[in-house]
Amino acid sequence: MNTLNLGLDRAILELRKYFREKDQVFFSFLFPIMLLVLFSTVFGDQFKGSGTTAGQFFLPGMVSAGILLTSFQSMALTVATERDDGTLRRLRGTPTPPTAYFLGKVGLVAVTSLLQMAVLLTLAHFAYDVPMPNSAARWGTFLWVFGLGVFCGTVLGIAYSSLATSARSATAAVIGPVMILQFISGVYFAFRDIPTWLQQVASVFPLKWVAQGMRSVFLPESMASEEMAGVWELGRVALVLGAWAIAGLVLCLTTFRWTKRGSD
Repeated sequence: MNTLNLGLDRAILELRKYFREKDQVFFSFLFPIMLLVLFSTVFGDQFKGSGTTAGQFFLPGMVSAGILLTSFQSMALTVATERDDGTLRRLRGTPTPPTAYFLGKVGLVAVTSLLQMAVLLTLAHFAYDVPMPNSAARWGTFLWVFGLGVFCGTVLGIAYSSLATSARSATAAVIGPVMILQFISGVYFAFRDIPTWLQQVASVFPLKWVAQGMRSVFLPESMASEEMAGVWELGRVALVLGAWAIAGLVLCLTTFRWTKRGSD
């Protein structure tokens, strides 16, 4: 119970720090929300007569991007920074159990992801008339894809932070791959319009499968024919995300460091 209380206190501290960092809030929390507004407004006329609206078309991608940014990008950058500036070393030398630190990070990701998702769905529905899922099955799909996506992003982000040699190098090492993955995973464009070889590359990583799972939730069933296999492949989505979740957890346990390389 003491560890849980410490973890809760740590989560509250993490949230305060997060929302004080304006650049962090902009590029991880507000960015997908702003893009949904921008794309829905700019491309609204191009979707007339298509059976879907611009907001409905772009919502699954923005939801997926939000999961990536609030979990993977946030964890990779903040943990690398805290390792570089000595925060992790100092925490390791206190009586605070390591579990409390990770519970704080989990709490940060959980709250920011859920809050961002609530804003995205509310904005899409009330500002752009995007219909919400009309069945328990679709909401169930949304929940497990969201949960697996956030878990994958969190553990993979913590593991990925160990690759950076400094906080400065972490920014370049994280932002570049994150942007590329968004462009090739069907977040900003229809996945069918991406060259086949890039589709194959994207299929290796979890973001493509999160986006595909979210499309199955928010897009009409008829649009499943535009996927690579012509169906939503929810079983494969669960399998790939589950595999990445396990791999990310193993990587966390085997690669996490409290200090920078060479400073032991």
